[in-house]
Amino acid sequence: MAEWMEEIKWNAEGLVPAVAQDEETGAVLMLAWMNREALARTLQEGRACYYSRSRAALWLKGETSGHFQEVRAVRLDCDKDSILLIVRQTGLACHEGYYSCFHYAPPPEEGAEWAATGAPGERPTPSVGAVLEQLAELVAARRREMPPGAYTTYLFEQGLDKILKKVGEESAEVIIAAKNRVPAEVRYETADLFYHILVLLEEQGVSLADVAAELLSRRK
Repeated sequence: MAEWMEEIKWNAEGLVPAVAQDEETGAVLMLAWMNREALARTLQEGRACYYSRSRAALWLKGETSGHFQEVRAVRLDCDKDSILLIVRQTGLACHEGYYSCFHYAPPPEEGAEWAATGAPGERPTPSVGAVLEQLAELVAARRREMPPGAYTTYLFEQGLDKILKKVGEESAEVIIAAKNRVPAEVRYETADLFYHILVLLEEQGVSLADVAAELLSRRK
């Protein structure tokens, strides 16, 4: 790790800017600074740790607020003078109560073709794929840990027949809701069906990536 750090072009104060990006949405969350110690702690603990220039001290993101940043990947830019952290953000990144620190949107100049979109600090809607991946990870974690009282634990304890029964029931509920032409119920029942299918996939040892690969193979 020491050799890797020496490739970084630290500034005169021994610091480098670090940008945090949300793994789920791709949104830029914040910009902060790191020194060698902050980066080493980040890599060792898997949580973003920065250096406060005003306090001249390290600070673990979320230590007081609980809004931790679980680091999923670390990247250097091509000039090796800035760091990108791909993180899983808990809660809000900005201390002012916004999802992202980049929430001040100046009005466009008169005649400009661009315009800011979305409410200030608004959390972008995650993709369907990201939501399903997160839910699949949760289902897998439930199977590993089997926490008492959790519905997912109950399904795995009951076994394949119970899971198949629930998939069948939820499929029927989607059909009924669609036949009755009630969009709200279609949405609700489809969400239930997706969840139970993810439980079935986990029980069968089939990943979402496997399903995606199968779908891609059918493209013509």
